[in-house]
Amino acid sequence: MTRPDDDRAVVVQTAFDELGRLSFADHSLESLLQTVTDVAGRVLPGQPFTSVTIVHENRPSTVAASGALAVELDELQYRLGAGPCLAAAATGAPSEIPDTRNPSEWTEFATHAAVRGCDTILSMPLPPQELVSGALNVYARHSDALPAETRKLVSRFAAYAVVPVSNMYLYTSAVERAEHLQAALDSRAVIDQAKGILMERYRLTADRAFQALARVSMETNTKVRDVAQRMVETGEFEGS
Repeated sequence: MTRPDDDRAVVVQTAFDELGRLSFADHSLESLLQTVTDVAGRVLPGQPFTSVTIVHENRPSTVAASGALAVELDELQYRLGAGPCLAAAATGAPSEIPDTRNPSEWTEFATHAAVRGCDTILSMPLPPQELVSGALNVYARHSDALPAETRKLVSRFAAYAVVPVSNMYLYTSAVERAEHLQAALDSRAVIDQAKGILMERYRLTADRAFQALARVSMETNTKVRDVAQRMVETGEFEGS
């Protein structure tokens, strides 16, 4: 007989396997981000609303969300000029409101979130990339929905979100500079190459291969595509 925790682990790993199989070269940037937020909202305990905030040229915006409430709460923070999603994007550190009914900061925003039925908010910064900063935001409807294990899952989802976010702005700037479009395409292709090498060399799933690249990116403060490029060119991997 399987235990509930075992069933839960299978559901979570299946979700990350799904993300791991996505090719950065074969999907649109927008669809990748939407998939990340949809899967996160489905898999995280309590089925919270999730979104991705990006800050480009000091202008925040929501590029994907699993529900209207996430968009509403993101945009309120943008209007107020303060909140956990903006703090996470600016500082590179997780920001949160553990209990919106008893906030220690961002009182106006927290009060509105509580009225809308959101008890707890966590914003996880995206791993470092050029051009943009950002955060993956989780709006939980229960105050006990974000234990330590859940925070680790949010961090893993953030790693999947950062590559298409960065590439989205490379793609947009390609309207003015065509070489940026090629850079975006090359970036996605080299990440897929590096994933394939890791999968074969260490017998990893696609998800674990990408998480290995993301971990080295975070530990060395290096863009994911640069970690992948170095591995493809030299065969060396710092996380081994």
